[in-house]
Amino acid sequence: MVSTLDLTPRASSARGVGSNADTPPADYTAAGSALLRAGQPDYFRWLDHVRAAAGCTRPIRLTGHLFTIETGTGRLLDERHTDHLPDAAIYKACGNRRATVCPACAAVYQADAYQLLRAGLVGGKGVPESVAGHPAVFATFTAPSFGTVHTRTVRVHTCANRKRCDCRPDPCHPRRDTGLCRHGRPAVCWARHEPDDANLSRPLCLDCYDHDHQAVWNAFTGELWRRTKPIAERHLNQIARRHGVADVLVTTASGKTRRVPPVRLSHGKAAEFQARAAVHFHTLIRADGVDPTDPTAVIPPPPVITVDDVVQAVTLAAQRATYSTPAHPDRPEGWHVVWGEQLDVRPISLNSGEVTDGMAAGYLAKYATKSTEATGHRSARLDADTIADHADPDGDHTARLIDACWRLGRPTGTPQPLSTRPGDPRPEPGFGQPWDCPDCGTRTRYRACPVCVAERQAALDTEPTKPANGNPYTRLRRWAHMLGYGGHFLTKARRYSVTFQLLRDTRITYRRHEDQADAHHRPAAVEPDTAVVGVLTFTGAGWHTSGDALLANTAAALARDRQHTAREELAHEASQTAADLPQAA
Repeated sequence: MVSTLDLTPRASSARGVGSNADTPPADYTAAGSALLRAGQPDYFRWLDHVRAAAGCTRPIRLTGHLFTIETGTGRLLDERHTDHLPDAAIYKACGNRRATVCPACAAVYQADAYQLLRAGLVGGKGVPESVAGHPAVFATFTAPSFGTVHTRTVRVHTCANRKRCDCRPDPCHPRRDTGLCRHGRPAVCWARHEPDDANLSRPLCLDCYDHDHQAVWNAFTGELWRRTKPIAERHLNQIARRHGVADVLVTTASGKTRRVPPVRLSHGKAAEFQARAAVHFHTLIRADGVDPTDPTAVIPPPPVITVDDVVQAVTLAAQRATYSTPAHPDRPEGWHVVWGEQLDVRPISLNSGEVTDGMAAGYLAKYATKSTEATGHRSARLDADTIADHADPDGDHTARLIDACWRLGRPTGTPQPLSTRPGDPRPEPGFGQPWDCPDCGTRTRYRACPVCVAERQAALDTEPTKPANGNPYTRLRRWAHMLGYGGHFLTKARRYSVTFQLLRDTRITYRRHEDQADAHHRPAAVEPDTAVVGVLTFTGAGWHTSGDALLANTAAALARDRQHTAREELAHEASQTAADLPQAA
């Protein structure tokens, strides 16, 4: 089997050097390089050395010293340099979450995201299993309309698979009169768009579409979400109080007692770009209670709170949440940021139902590995030298969005020239008559008190080199390559589930001890606990040759196939064992 990963540098503008870090000669072939590597005597040692990053498209190469230290005493047991390792470097997977950049690392990230999100619904991984009985919903928050776009609407579906829908759609935007917009373009579309039509989600008139508002909405959608969740919590607590559930008295770390509402919400959230380049959120929202003895504990909410109440609270919060952005020179009143009318809130069931825990967690984990690919735009962070390649006020939809981000994120204030700024009077050089400083009492012959000058300089050294900018729109330029959105694509509440760091540490610990999993194969002598400390330096990214990428990625692909086959066999054996058990009466 041959790996499907890239063997040559990618043609995208993403950062990195791709899967080949060396410049090949004119008569170079990947197969010839692979045969040359496979014919070397230390081939299997090299293959075992790169196993940790074998499937990575752009592995990180590190060089330096490795120290083996006894953890109990701190005694140095061994020291070696990476020059004695294959390729004189350590390979580490890049860990990129984007599937278009590194499919192997994105698959690991997606699997971790799935376990993290599902643990918040069914328990495990350190989350109490009682969360399986908490009311939970799967909600999708969309962006409002910023202009008329081409759509595909099917009122009655007769297909079996919505992803491959071949039903006859309604006309896009039918009108009785063939009206024109204010720019003289048709405001009507009688086409029945197919699912793969390139015009879908594209504006009917680019000049009528409010690109500025959409760019600002993408940038401030996090502020809107932070105002949505408290509204839903307040509604649930009002329902609890109407049923006689009192507030919980919680003792703080300082010993004071404060009243806390009895219901709180925990969430896991994934962001996704629509084809029209607007962000919308898929969220898993779970209702929890408050433990008066341990506020950090996860306990069930009051029995009076049902899943229907959570659905009602989330729907009400999406309708009421609003945020007004700060003033901008182009729009002194700011922009109004609200959720769109298309809101989908569905209850989550564990085993059966329209939305199960596995379906919801898998759906969010899938979109955690995506970015702006749905919009047709992919680029690295833009600057003054590269913005002209992507931004165009008269270009297509995404080019106008990038132009709006760059234009709205410009500096709004003009700095005062240095020559006209008022400054402190500089003292004359040399000594003068002795005098007493009125601030600190120091007697000196210097024109300026040396003690006060030193204190003033120390205060200046503690100030940040880049003072805080009062313009909240400057981040639009920083995130212009993301069409204004600068938030994380997967976030969660602190109490919803465990962290990625815990999952990664657990996996590292397991791999370090997987050879000693069987107690019969452990050495008889007790070896001291050791730790390997590396003083490493980044030397590059990518494989040395495309032949190395071919061999490493193919070996990783075979390992993944064997792992997948083993999982299928275990699942088959488990199903047969369950079928052989006697059924309960």
